[in-house]
Amino acid sequence: MAFIIMQSCSKSTQADVKPIGKDSIVVVKPPPVQVDTLPAAKYDLSLLTKCTLFASTPVTNNTQHNFRELSGVAASHVYPGLLYVHEDSGNANEVYVTNAGGDDLGKIVLNGVYNRDWEDIATGPGPDPTKTYIYVAEIGDNDAVYNSVYVYRFPEPDLSGANAQTVKEVTPDKIQMSYPTGAVNAETLMIEPSTKDLYIATKQTGKSILYVARYPQSLTVTNTLAPLAKLPFDLLTAGDISPDGTEILIRNTGQIWYWKRQPGESVASTLLRAPQDAPYSRNEHQGEGVGFAADGGGYFTNSDVKKYPTDKSSISFYKRN
Repeated sequence: MAFIIMQSCSKSTQADVKPIGKDSIVVVKPPPVQVDTLPAAKYDLSLLTKCTLFASTPVTNNTQHNFRELSGVAASHVYPGLLYVHEDSGNANEVYVTNAGGDDLGKIVLNGVYNRDWEDIATGPGPDPTKTYIYVAEIGDNDAVYNSVYVYRFPEPDLSGANAQTVKEVTPDKIQMSYPTGAVNAETLMIEPSTKDLYIATKQTGKSILYVARYPQSLTVTNTLAPLAKLPFDLLTAGDISPDGTEILIRNTGQIWYWKRQPGESVASTLLRAPQDAPYSRNEHQGEGVGFAADGGGYFTNSDVKKYPTDKSSISFYKRN
């Protein structure tokens, strides 16, 4: 699969990009999966210990861009300090470049795809070992009506000297996926850096099912997501695995949970162990994104502010102690 990256000075919109309708790839339906038979976490979320690895009070800065529906945040692994953010359902097919200060540092336009409901973003390895990739998760499905969900994958473009006028255009790989039990809503995407497996945790009331699409993910047939574990989290909105693969964060609008992985432990096994309560100042009305800093020095959060007209979109950073 070839990638196209080029400089552009024109403003790009989704006006000429059609929404995803019928599946473009034939879905091979596997045998039914009984979710109730999955390994289930046994811990009590009201009895967790506090994580003291990070500052309890974040450094928060408003963004220069007037975002209203921020939904994900991921750190560049190529350009120290740069962050990637995006908005969700029906907004532009664009990933925005910023930093911890909220500066406007341009955007990346994804050609040939539509923002049906982009809900999370991640950075990590991919097919070319010399490159780092951005993964955009088209996995939102509030009404559980879509046969397939998508992850759009492309290498980090050249962002040296990025500024407010920077526009990069890319043509991403389209990784089409389906759930074995039918359509379901999700907002959490994570990539395991040593295996390049993609993990999705569903957004459901009082529970979340963890799924995986093993690497290499097919670009020619639908990848059937494999269910791994049943988790007790309510309405998850984002997650991330640290660049070195040793830590995991997941969140909903009111809380963040942290795990330190044990040597050789799988992602599913880690999440089946009790997490710690990670610092969260609850400074966001509708917290949506979470992502580790590329150097492991802390984690970032952001929020949707569409329902709160007086709020400014912002980025918060919880520094490692």
